[in-house]
Parts: sequence; C-alpha cells; structure tokens
Amino acid sequence: MTEKSQQIAEIIDNLRRVFQVVHGQSKKAERETGLTSPQLWTIKVIAEAGSIRVSDLARRIYLHPATTVGILDRLEKKGLVSRTRSQEDRRVVNVGLTPEGLGIVEKSPQVAQGLLVAGLEKLSAQNLKKIEDGLGQMVTLLGAQEIPPQLILSSEVNQPEEQVKIKVGRKKKVNP
Repeated sequence: MTEKSQQIAEIIDNLRRVFQVVHGQSKKAERETGLTSPQLWTIKVIAEAGSIRVSDLARRIYLHPATTVGILDRLEKKGLVSRTRSQEDRRVVNVGLTPEGLGIVEKSPQVAQGLLVAGLEKLSAQNLKKIEDGLGQMVTLLGAQEIPPQLILSSEVNQPEEQVKIKVGRKKKVNP
C-alpha cells in the first residue's frame, strides 16, 4: 500500500469512528431520555448556566437563534424548560430548566456534540483552521456545498429560512 493509500484509508477509518461515536451516543441518549441529541445538548447547556438568555444559548450551542427557538419550543411542550421575559427589557427572553428537565440532565449520558465542541474550543486558531479547511475540502469533494446543514441525526436544519447557503461556512441574505 502506498503512503497516499494509507492516508486515505486512515481518513476514511477516522470518519467511520466519528460517525460511530456520534450515532452511538445519540441513540443512547434518545433511548435513555426520549430526547434527540440536540435537545439533550440544549438542556445540558441550560443546566450549566442555570438560566440563560436565548441568544446566549444559541451562541453556546453554535446554532442560529431560529433553530434554537424551535428546539426550545419542543422542550417546553415536554415540560422540560420554561421561558420568561425580562422585566427590564421585554425583548430579552431567559430560559431555565423545570424540575423535570433537571431530572433528565442528572441521569442523562454525555452528548457527542458537547464533547466535540468542548474539544474544538480548546484547540488553537491554527489547528481549528486546519480542520475547517480539511472539512471544507471534503464537503467540496462530495459536492455538498449547497446542502443546508442539518443537526446531527435530526431533520432540523441549522439555517434561518431567510438565508441561503452560498459557500461552506458563509451565508448571504436573500431579498424576499
């Protein structure tokens, strides 16, 4: 096997490992809690914060605010989170966990997205750039630049409806 063939084999095997971990942890979380992986990650971040503004939550879980609100809508229907409007600024909405939400967080497994984000946040800007470039090249190889990014193991797309994907990692407003 040539060096290039060995590198390709290692890349493919590493992708398989990533998918295995994400799939396995997501299925375990859903089995144990009844929540999707994005929902579980959301309540775990809320639990860490105690109470958090919706806009800050969206930044912490690296999702668009519109996507975050959709997740919160489903969690609120399940009785796991509650939202309250700030008395000082009525535009600000804070979210916290209900006792039921806290109970799920206490007995829930680790979430792959949380592990991945925590690891990525520890990397240097140079290493992040390498990963960004490498994954961007993979997306291009697959011709997937125009595919809206779905949340992991979910049909929900992390993209506001008024925006269109132009280039991996770049968005442009579209006039209605």
